[in-house]
Amino acid sequence: MARLHLANIIGAALLLSLLLVSALYGTTPIPLSEVVKAIALNSGLVEGDISPLHRIVFDLRLPRALFAAVIGAGLGIVGVVLQTTTRNDLADPFLFGLSSGAAAGAVLVITVTGDILGIWTLPLAAFCGGLVASGIVLALVHGLRTSAPEKLILAGLAVSFLFAAITNYLIFAGDSRAAHSVIFWMLGGLGLARWETFPLVCTGLVLILTYSLYRRRWMDALLAGDLTAPTLGVPMQRLRFGMFFVAALATAIFVSVAGVIGFVGLMVPHLARGIAGPLHGQLLPTAAIVGALLLTVSDILCRLVLAPQELPVGIVTTSIGSVFVFMLLFKTRRGQ
Repeated sequence: MARLHLANIIGAALLLSLLLVSALYGTTPIPLSEVVKAIALNSGLVEGDISPLHRIVFDLRLPRALFAAVIGAGLGIVGVVLQTTTRNDLADPFLFGLSSGAAAGAVLVITVTGDILGIWTLPLAAFCGGLVASGIVLALVHGLRTSAPEKLILAGLAVSFLFAAITNYLIFAGDSRAAHSVIFWMLGGLGLARWETFPLVCTGLVLILTYSLYRRRWMDALLAGDLTAPTLGVPMQRLRFGMFFVAALATAIFVSVAGVIGFVGLMVPHLARGIAGPLHGQLLPTAAIVGALLLTVSDILCRLVLAPQELPVGIVTTSIGSVFVFMLLFKTRRGQ
């Protein structure tokens, strides 16, 4: 336990260092003294003139760094929840049609309606699309009168294909000039990070973390198997529906402001289990730290690899994720 606490403290310290690096480096490196001055000026700690450079630090880079940490932590926890409740080590937030639904809502705004509600139009449309997709999945599973993990996964895949088809139709039928924006958003990005929407992503993180910690003992019991867990007092159908609904709600919030960022929810649970073990009281906070570290590093890399041009962060996470899956496959083969 002491070793785990030490690992989490080191991880938190490393995360704070990476947040500072994210504020320092980008298209144009900014000295540390100017970053500190920008924070002090905008926070009202000192008085003085706020320059455009200070605006870049406080209004663009700082919220972006915090968004990366919060969304990465949230996606990591969602991955833990889904892998436990479906008993599938390859489950992640985007296996159940959530990203496809959110993408369809965002593409509808980009190609057809435009920003009719200002800066909130795109996040709201993506959020509604994700909720519709998750609602269809839950309705399908409820109609089958089962909460079996394989049925949940198949329903998610069916909904994912449906909304992917709708998204592709909107792209081809809509304004072709918006194709670049659509592709960048579907590959994930933190360009929409603003202080105005920061409470929204914090709500998603608090929601999934609080509920999963509240149900941690039920999820621990679920590790013993679907036959043993009910004998320990776990209502299987209620647990799976509740966890999936909260995971879907949180994922819809994250996707609504950051686009489709793949593989974070797949990788983080495996990495966190190697540090904290399988029990969720220790696993969930560790997964939050690991997810925040992973997405923060990925965001820094996407701004530096082709500077001054910026890569979608989903390209970086997918590249890391593909290597991780290869390693996971070879590890499984050696174990057999």
